[in-house]
Amino acid sequence: MSLAIVNSNLKCAGCANPIKRNIREISGVTDVVVDIEAAQVIVSGSGHLEHSVVAALTRLGYPPRNSVQGAAAVKAKAKSFVSCAIGRMSD
Repeated sequence: MSLAIVNSNLKCAGCANPIKRNIREISGVTDVVVDIEAAQVIVSGSGHLEHSVVAALTRLGYPPRNSVQGAAAVKAKAKSFVSCAIGRMSD
């Protein structure tokens, strides 16, 4: 099974690091590819992963595109900045 999620707030490799690290921890995930140019997270694995993957991305500040608006979108953007900064430091 492969799942591609077009993502909000995905800008650089610093963003990709925490996404890969957190999504790989989900049971059933076998591979995670972050395509920065397409702003996509592509997850391979077994089982029903969509809910868990979307929840993890949203928690990190990278919700699926157009899934949050208003204050929730501002909060997601702020979380993504922090997550990206942490990702850059862990390179």
